[in-house]
Amino acid sequence: MKFTQVAVATLIVLGAISAQAKPIWQDFSISGLYGKNYELIAREDKQSTITAEYTAKLKYGDFFAFADRTNNDVDGNQTYFEVSPRLSLGAVTGQKLELGPIKDVLLASTWEGGSGFNNYLYGVGVDLAIPYFQYAQLNFYKADNYKNNPDDYQMTFVFGIPLKAGSEDFLVDGFLDWSTDEGDNHASELNWTTQWKWNAGKHISPDTRLYLGIEYSVWHNKYAINGMDENNVSALVKYHF
Repeated sequence: MKFTQVAVATLIVLGAISAQAKPIWQDFSISGLYGKNYELIAREDKQSTITAEYTAKLKYGDFFAFADRTNNDVDGNQTYFEVSPRLSLGAVTGQKLELGPIKDVLLASTWEGGSGFNNYLYGVGVDLAIPYFQYAQLNFYKADNYKNNPDDYQMTFVFGIPLKAGSEDFLVDGFLDWSTDEGDNHASELNWTTQWKWNAGKHISPDTRLYLGIEYSVWHNKYAINGMDENNVSALVKYHF
């Protein structure tokens, strides 16, 4: 096993251990997506996706994981998942690692997996304080990719912006992934996915979080395939437990 895989596995284990302690806060959600303009290899452009997500703030960092179940991948129904624990250097050292908009510095890792492949990403992340943002994270990774796929570098920005219009609550959140060009078999890739959601659940009860909205995805060189570009809007339903 490569050192990079050991490093990522160690962070994942640390995240799992931390997860056994009572989280400062946690959230679990299920969402459904349906869209018609997906760029898919040798299949129709329609796709339905069920996604389960879990996120938690822990004493020594944070933890995020999701699994997508799609009905229209290359081989039919497929499951793709990511597990992303981060270890707070500020919490571990007891020091405030703050500078300008930076609130904390963290060791960051991600395990990407699916049918027949595993990628391991490791690096450093920062939590950012940005006006009007509920949260913002910026992570820089070195990716140890599966088998003959070239290793690359990736930047990931994660964000959430709450909005109000009269008595209605809205949330705009999502991520931006950018990876480096690593030659003929791996083009530079950019995936900017944003969810625009209205909290319809508050009209059922104050504690019900049922969101309706859309997911807008702009994906340049999807799957690192040069020229495979996606611009897609999907209908979205999301429920938080």
